[in-house]
Amino acid sequence: MKNQIEAIIIEALQDLNDDIESESLENPTKETKIFGEEGALDSLALVSLISDLEEAIHDDFGKEVTLADEKAMSQHRSPFGSVESLTEYIELLIKE
Repeated sequence: MKNQIEAIIIEALQDLNDDIESESLENPTKETKIFGEEGALDSLALVSLISDLEEAIHDDFGKEVTLADEKAMSQHRSPFGSVESLTEYIELLIKE
């Protein structure tokens, strides 16, 4: 499941990069910084990514998840910091 989630995130970042053309998103990996310090996305691009991911997760896993909620925003370490941290967060949400 973890590899499938990571692939969904990477594909969404690549699709988003077609619009924003960020050098750091040309070949995203699990270490790619998404948002925050050294992150590739601004807040508007992050909203777009979240929307795309919620839709892809529903399509692939048949589960409705909300990525930008109080739980995500209140965490000490943001799940949107990197592909790896977002993968772990989404995996937790799917298992709930």
